[in-house]
Amino acid sequence: MKNVLITGTNGMIGQLILELCLQRTDVATVTSITRKPLSIVHPKLQELIHNDFMDLDPVRDHFSNQDLCFYCIGVYTGTVSREEFRKITVDYTRVFAETLKQMSPKVVFCFLSGQGADRTENSKLMFAQDKGIAENILQQLAFKQLIIFRPGYIYPVTPRKEPNFFYRLSRFLYKPFLSKLYPNIGLTSLQLARAMVKLGWEGATQQVYENREIRQVAMSD
Repeated sequence: MKNVLITGTNGMIGQLILELCLQRTDVATVTSITRKPLSIVHPKLQELIHNDFMDLDPVRDHFSNQDLCFYCIGVYTGTVSREEFRKITVDYTRVFAETLKQMSPKVVFCFLSGQGADRTENSKLMFAQDKGIAENILQQLAFKQLIIFRPGYIYPVTPRKEPNFFYRLSRFLYKPFLSKLYPNIGLTSLQLARAMVKLGWEGATQQVYENREIRQVAMSD
């Protein structure tokens, strides 16, 4: 039986991971740390509403005795300022991961990164640079196991409001055209969530999974 910690559960992938974890019979507890209340009620779910991810002291005790963590906090490029993007992508990750490592040193950490993450930290693309910095921070913390997921375009399996025109266009084109012409360009949100849960539970043979590898894991059941 595992104790699972998830953050980003109001987001597309975090919500699916939460649902998949709650369906498992080998889950003891699922702790969700989120800014907004969830619409899910379950006897194994402990929901923590917390607004300041730079100060986790009020919820620190809930980071103890965790076996598996899914970190799914993220923000779309162009929706916030450069400073806020760095804060959410890098600083939130650092504070959260350092707290978790201190309280649950044997935890397995699954990190939702992104295609093109640059660990040299030299990329001129904000997304690639900041995701690379975040990955390096996690690597230095030396978790029991760190599993990094770098999906490309994520096709939502459930209706949602797209953040901008690019995502609206991508959603329109992905199923009939893009997924057939360029199969490694993306994957569905459910494929990503299933792969993350599968590898989190069973363990991974490598640290970083790119888009094609994530799809292969998701389709291996």
